[in-house]
Amino acid sequence: MTGWAAREAAALFPTYARRPVTFVRGEGTRLYDDSGREYLDFLSGLSVTSLGHCHPAVADAIASQARTLVHVSNLFFTQPQIELAERLQETTGWQDSKTFFCNSGAEANEAAIKLTRRHGKRQDAAKVNVVALDGGFHGRLLGPLLLTGNPAKHEPFQPLGDWVRHVPHDDPGALTAAVDDQTCAVWVEVLQGEGGVRPVPPAVLQAARDACDRHGALLVVDEVQTGVGRLGSWYGFQGTDVVPDVVCLAKAMANGLPIGAVVARGAAAGGLAAGDHASTFGGGPVVAKAALAVYDTISQEGLIEHAAAMGRALGDRLVSLVERMPLAVGVRGHGLLQALVLAEPVAADVTGAALDRGLVVNDVAPDAIRLAPALLIKEAELDHMAEELEAVLRSIHGDGDGDIS
Repeated sequence: MTGWAAREAAALFPTYARRPVTFVRGEGTRLYDDSGREYLDFLSGLSVTSLGHCHPAVADAIASQARTLVHVSNLFFTQPQIELAERLQETTGWQDSKTFFCNSGAEANEAAIKLTRRHGKRQDAAKVNVVALDGGFHGRLLGPLLLTGNPAKHEPFQPLGDWVRHVPHDDPGALTAAVDDQTCAVWVEVLQGEGGVRPVPPAVLQAARDACDRHGALLVVDEVQTGVGRLGSWYGFQGTDVVPDVVCLAKAMANGLPIGAVVARGAAAGGLAAGDHASTFGGGPVVAKAALAVYDTISQEGLIEHAAAMGRALGDRLVSLVERMPLAVGVRGHGLLQALVLAEPVAADVTGAALDRGLVVNDVAPDAIRLAPALLIKEAELDHMAEELEAVLRSIHGDGDGDIS
């Protein structure tokens, strides 16, 4: 056990299965550990640092705002929060939308649960149930945990209630049958990140929209992992034919500072009134200013279009690995959130071996490797990733010593 690992073991709850690296610095798409070694980051802190590490525009915005005003609570108006809510209206295309700011994706989903219940109960006191998808992930607070379509994560914390019904992620008929007049919302992701980077079929998304319209329920799209440019559009739903009533955002909004948001349009925009919900730190001046810098930079540098192009290039590299490597059998995902599917449940071994070679990826499932590079990734870095991953796959499959130079 290293010195930092031993100190952590004595001071922190063991809630994370950490890799044996201590990062101390980051710049762009690179990370550096406490021995000075450089790593190519293809995880972005779990789809968070979409502008890379320590982007100058974000760092300058944080520093400037921190010298001006850090916190006054939400008992008062602050300019950056209002400007950020207006930016969300622009990028969603929902000029009638209202936003609630919090500090994480789980908190955003929790706020959206309360919003959809308030909306449902205004129609019928019993209209409080939710339909969600197997394999979905919506956070670890108790409400979002029940929404999450993974019974193994529920078991240690039961009872969680019985107000959520889960249906298969790829069965539009099952979703349609599950929604009734006591359903206040349907919860989906357009691409299940923690569920293995698994796209939700367009027919399921359309069935969700139709069922919500038929029964007066709200369609909620969790964009915590897919939002803010990662899929080649501002938000993942914009690459589909379906428009939700509510989106939940977090992760990439402030490039590493804690932020979450619920954005609601139409009737859903009236879902929360004074006193219904609150967050002491939500949308504070520093994080809101950082988020504005993120949105400005993405717009000014054309990173939505760049992410779409690099997403296609990333897919090409992964497909090439599938064509040449026996251990690689498939590719899932869109844009700059994709997974390489393996023939065997050795993803943890692949991730560890890649880290040893200076490449940061993630075993999102026993047989899948998640890749989520920064939006400003370059083709040469895609090539470097593919070379390193090929060497790892060859080594683990026994095709050689992993040296492809």
